[in-house]
Amino acid sequence: MIYPKIPLAQSIIEICSAKGIHNIIISPGSRNAPLTIGFAQNSNFKCYSIADERCAAFFALGIAQQTKRPTAIVCTSGSALLNYYPAVAEAFYSQIPLIVISADRPQNKIDIGDGQTIRQQNVFQNHSVFNANLTEDASEENDLKINKAIETAIFQKGPVHINAPFEEPLYETTEILSIKPKITHSDEFIGQKSIENAEEFVSIWNSAKRKLVLTGVNEKDSIDKKTVEKLADDPSVVVLTETTSNLHHPSFINSIDTLITPFDDADFKEFEPEILVTFGGMVVSKRIKAFLRKYKPQHHWHVDTLRAYDTFNALTKHFVMQPNDFFNDLLSKTVFTESDYFKQINEIYQLRKIKKQKYLDKIPFSDFKVFEKVIESLPKNSQLQISNSSAIRYAQLIDIDSSIEVFCNRGTSGIDGSTSTAIGAAVGSQKQTVFITGDISFLYDSNALWNAYIPKDFKIILINNGGGGIFRILPGHQESPVFNTYFETSHDLTAEHLAKMYQMNYFTATDSASLEKSITSFYEVNDAPNILEIFTPTSENDIILKQYFKELV
Repeated sequence: MIYPKIPLAQSIIEICSAKGIHNIIISPGSRNAPLTIGFAQNSNFKCYSIADERCAAFFALGIAQQTKRPTAIVCTSGSALLNYYPAVAEAFYSQIPLIVISADRPQNKIDIGDGQTIRQQNVFQNHSVFNANLTEDASEENDLKINKAIETAIFQKGPVHINAPFEEPLYETTEILSIKPKITHSDEFIGQKSIENAEEFVSIWNSAKRKLVLTGVNEKDSIDKKTVEKLADDPSVVVLTETTSNLHHPSFINSIDTLITPFDDADFKEFEPEILVTFGGMVVSKRIKAFLRKYKPQHHWHVDTLRAYDTFNALTKHFVMQPNDFFNDLLSKTVFTESDYFKQINEIYQLRKIKKQKYLDKIPFSDFKVFEKVIESLPKNSQLQISNSSAIRYAQLIDIDSSIEVFCNRGTSGIDGSTSTAIGAAVGSQKQTVFITGDISFLYDSNALWNAYIPKDFKIILINNGGGGIFRILPGHQESPVFNTYFETSHDLTAEHLAKMYQMNYFTATDSASLEKSITSFYEVNDAPNILEIFTPTSENDIILKQYFKELV
């Protein structure tokens, strides 16, 4: 075995190995050479080389998202570290474990005019769950900090930062370990199994005639089928799910905006819940957030082992539990309450679904029509990754087969890193991955394709409407040079030459007929990653979408 000669680097590598950290994403550099040498020549690690640090961090995020284990990212000193920040923030808010390991100059070289130095210590302080600022020499104190960082990433499901100063020479190696690092062990807290003071909450539940369950970003199969059935059968319960909830039942409402956008004040008053139960991560629908902030429930219970955001300014109780344990305990002690809450809401929703299909059947080729056709085409049991802005919002309006897992970077809801995350997820998962993205998001993260590890069956569906279509949907849109240049960022770029440069197969579609033809080939050809670029009419998409909500009434 070849080791770096620097003892501190040996400690980091040995502790990572002992803690079961397997995937290491390395960006080239000199100051991090001791770490690169040690990780890359140790068979306990699977190492990937990604040159662009921003892409590397989102690639790691995708792997960690799928494996549910921390992924480490390793970079050199200076601005390289700052390029990790967008993914670190996403990991923080999406509760995904990332281990940032940055090489640094010794502290006496900082702020004296030496090259490639910045103030690296605590640089992620506001968006990390632990920061380990190491000293230059190997020591038990350093070992404890490294252990603590990795354990915190695992138990608190978030990003941690280990900052390691190295002095030259950096490339020397040895075949003998000069250290025996201290390895600590601690048990993960996964929440209570039963509800404390259950009688109080059982009483509230049994007496309420209008109960609303709202699920944000959530793992597939995290809720038992018997629990799903109990919620579906209760006449006083309405369950709202989102595309990223990965929670399915014919009785659940899976397009929140389709239901509530046409509501007036009287409708909202009828829909206003007495109890709101939330679990999962971020919620996409702005309309449901606005509704619940205005028509506040008497009781808002959030179920999560770690965090309880007061999203609707109405939080009354945080249950520090796994959602499945919470529902298993609660529903075993409660009874169905006589109510017409579900019946009333479901009747409205079923009518909306009929109107939705009639509208989709008559509209011309557009973003909305394309999303219907593209989502229909997704292979069963595949993984769908979606970029932010208009892409995830359109996906919220279309039914997705329950066998398909759906993911989106909703922690910070940024367009940066969507492609890199999807590629990382494809590497971290055994499932075929399809990535649906808009043109601005795709172009913004085009360095994601500079990646030697993309699976051959990876599919990118790129919907190119010539700019940031989201800004035409949002209030404030008016056709003008200022809007087109500074908001929509109009362009006439395509992915054709990028596909050629990165040796990907490239397909196009400009209407329904060409889409139907291209999408067949797109799924059949698997000798290299594929891009299907679908061109939609810039100035018509928002009109068609806005008219949809009007015709639901």
